[in-house]
Amino acid sequence: MNRELLMLVDAISREKSVERDVVFGAVELALASATKKLYTGEVDIRVSIDRDTGEYETFRRWLVVPDEAGLQNPDSEEILSDARDRIDDIDVGDYIEESVESVPIGRIGAQAAKQVILQKIRDAEREQLLNDFLSRGERIFVGTVKRLDKGDVIVESGRVEGRLKRTEMIPKENLRSGDRVRAFILGVDPTQRGPQIMLSRSSPEFMIELFRQEVPEIEQGLLDIKSCARDAGSRAKIAVLSHDKRVDPIGTCVGVRGSRVTAVTNELAGERVDIVLWSEDPAQFVIGALAPANVQSIFVDEEKHAMDVVVDEENLAIAIGRGGQNVRLASDLTGWRINIMTAEESAQKQAVESEGVRKLFVDKLDVDEEVADILIAEGFTSLEEVAYVPIQEMLSIESFDEDTINELRNRAKDALLTMEIAKEEEVEALSESLKGLDGLTPELIAKLAEAGIHTRDDLADLAVDELTDMTGVSDEQARALILKAREHWFA
Repeated sequence: MNRELLMLVDAISREKSVERDVVFGAVELALASATKKLYTGEVDIRVSIDRDTGEYETFRRWLVVPDEAGLQNPDSEEILSDARDRIDDIDVGDYIEESVESVPIGRIGAQAAKQVILQKIRDAEREQLLNDFLSRGERIFVGTVKRLDKGDVIVESGRVEGRLKRTEMIPKENLRSGDRVRAFILGVDPTQRGPQIMLSRSSPEFMIELFRQEVPEIEQGLLDIKSCARDAGSRAKIAVLSHDKRVDPIGTCVGVRGSRVTAVTNELAGERVDIVLWSEDPAQFVIGALAPANVQSIFVDEEKHAMDVVVDEENLAIAIGRGGQNVRLASDLTGWRINIMTAEESAQKQAVESEGVRKLFVDKLDVDEEVADILIAEGFTSLEEVAYVPIQEMLSIESFDEDTINELRNRAKDALLTMEIAKEEEVEALSESLKGLDGLTPELIAKLAEAGIHTRDDLADLAVDELTDMTGVSDEQARALILKAREHWFA
């Protein structure tokens, strides 16, 4: 019987082109399943087959769990203290095994064994096919719609299948069985039942790969697509850069009579594509990204990573776009937060900001408004700038002599020191519950204090965007801090 088992394993292994260990594993599962039927309760059975002789042993086993956890399933678990009465060095997560009588192979239900073995083999074949496909390094999945599965589309390429979820399809796209489809390979989800290759037709990466296929200069390294932003099925923007001065990046991507960009547009259900010249200068990049709107002026705030873009009334609607689409795509493309405003709105905002800076200088430097206005006119916006910019820059201000400049710098440094001490005292006065929260540094606590957030409940009540505006932390970090602050609500 053991010899027949080895012959059977070898035959199946050759026929299905799978490893002998896979077939052995399937037989072990079938034997274990048959043995479990001899017991009442949810017992755990392990079968071990000798790969050389075909002989096998059967073990009943118990998982060791912590004493405090208790036994969830007494038929297959043992608490640690009882387990150590039998085995001194055993630990949580180990197994206690006891040899039991093996079920003869002939006693296995033929149908059950066959199902287990075939399923195991099918899983191994699918994994092998998947690995072979992924090893080719393709980023675009080209196949035919095989079927629909709860709103998702199953696409088949040869013997490999991919899943195109409804959320990754182009809106209003209606795919039917037999349709030819191209999609970007997002990755592999091993936890997914059925097709594990996850596809997307709405991701920016898909558009980048389509241009890569249509524009040979990209593969040749003459051009580079630096970023892409999409409203799938409606409009998109891509930023391109040429590494060869002789190559026009925009014209090359458009193609003769628009042939290249049209090919991409046709694949994406008529999605309009704006091709933008990438620039190392963020302001210039944003101006290009807002096309076709004409920009009058632009103000960059490095600290907030934001820009105020001024346009005239005629260009306001164009710059914003329908439903804010143009400015939103430009923001996604450049990575900068963009605020569109008219010249009048910009002047009002600057007046308010100047008034705030003027009051700061008058109060903290103990000067009159005339001196404060001179500093503002020279581009100074903070006490730090007055205190620490190179002295040669300040000496170039015609209205001030060297003694005045030194006095202003000393007053600014004293004011900063006084403010820092006051801030530290304010932090010390905060609730102990907030100070002890993981992830909150003294700097973050100080920023929260400035915004009136003094307790853990104050922090827990905030929305993610409110916390990011207050502190400048990322959305992910803000979300983690808020969840941490809310933990005591559910304790």
